[in-house]
Amino acid sequence: MKRLIQYSILLVLALAITAGILWARGKSQDELCTEVVVEVINADSTSFVTPQGILSDLQSKGVKLKGKRMQDIDASQVEKALAMSPYLEFADIVKCQDGKLLIRVSQLLPVLRVFDGESSYYVNRAGKRMDANIYYHSDVPVVRGHFTRDYPPTRLLPLIDYVEKDTLLRSLVTMYCVDDTNNIIIVPDFSGHVINIGNASGFENKFAKLKLFYREVMPKKGWNAYDTISVKWNHQIVATRRVKAVVQTIEYDPEDDEQEPDIGTISVEAAKGSQKPDEKPSAEDQAKKKEDDKKSDSKAADDKKAKASPDKKKSN
Repeated sequence: MKRLIQYSILLVLALAITAGILWARGKSQDELCTEVVVEVINADSTSFVTPQGILSDLQSKGVKLKGKRMQDIDASQVEKALAMSPYLEFADIVKCQDGKLLIRVSQLLPVLRVFDGESSYYVNRAGKRMDANIYYHSDVPVVRGHFTRDYPPTRLLPLIDYVEKDTLLRSLVTMYCVDDTNNIIIVPDFSGHVINIGNASGFENKFAKLKLFYREVMPKKGWNAYDTISVKWNHQIVATRRVKAVVQTIEYDPEDDEQEPDIGTISVEAAKGSQKPDEKPSAEDQAKKKEDDKKSDSKAADDKKAKASPDKKKSN
């Protein structure tokens, strides 16, 4: 008898739960969206995405949410509409109880700022672009150049990431200028010269060569001696003098980043006129000077005789 009573109670409870679920489901089907809440999950002091801006964007796209039945709101459609915004990384839609709709968005995370002619834009790691404006600034690496679908600015990210992780290189670089895919120019933080690293491959060895040149050559030659330092060629560093188009190279072994180059083996000598004032003249220069001195002495003697001739005639 007791078991029969227990079974009866369990049956009644099961029926009540089922009825409650059916009632709640029926109610939820007719439930209207009474509130739309927008949450920017990565908002900070430099935020350029606001909840009101998200709602205005949806309204401009003809997406109506408030006052609509919850079951008629297509969450995936709303997410796709927001994904078209250049200011967002992603959007997530959550249907809550009591007619509340939660929209969670992440604003774009720029990794580069690109200057292309008169235009300027930010780009994230996926290559999504956002036009730059006066109301927002992000302290990210700066790149100048014209990019295409075949050669987007994100092609430079491995190289730039390497620089950003190196304390010395990060403090050195001010801007990257892409003349073409085989001539990427780095503009250092200090004036004097630029650095040509060639294409975006093999940058580890290229920066090792650059550090070697800075450590061993520049302190001796002077930081304003060259206008371009090129590390684009294999196993050598090519430096072009600022005034005279004279190229100097030093050999470099990529297997030994710490090797000290023999500064005396620079392959191309300095241009004429580069001799220092305190350097001893060559034997050829000394001989030429003696010859010039003899000619000068001979001319002085002739002039002296010419002046003495009139006096002799007058005395006679």
